[in-house]
Amino acid sequence: MEQSSITLTVLFDAPFWVGIFERVEGGELAVAKVTFGAEPSDPEVLDFVLGHFCDLKFSPPVAAEAHRVAESPKRRQRAARRQVRESGIGTRSQRALQAQLEAAKSERKREGKELREAEERRKFDLRQAKRREKRRGH
Repeated sequence: MEQSSITLTVLFDAPFWVGIFERVEGGELAVAKVTFGAEPSDPEVLDFVLGHFCDLKFSPPVAAEAHRVAESPKRRQRAARRQVRESGIGTRSQRALQAQLEAAKSERKREGKELREAEERRKFDLRQAKRREKRRGH
């Protein structure tokens, strides 16, 4: 049986409150980031999840290690504290978001380059046509 889980972490990333959705399916982690602006209340977060979850654009999946369930709540709390101290909140998530941003950046650069080349080609063709027209005579 394949397990999947979704985690929402709301944190303050100056100057805005940010929500990081982590989706783990089949051993792969995908991440989406949402900017809330002002600090969201619990009902606002619930409304967002219920109304806009399907609109989220998750990053390409990256490998994720399997989570083990701790035996007691105290042990889970200690493990969470240790994990935050060692690696910070959502380090894998931040790497996945960074990869998504890099992919979008390279796509924008490629599209911009194509537009510039097309514009240069159009101007060159226009100059050549004008030059041919001058050489034709009256």
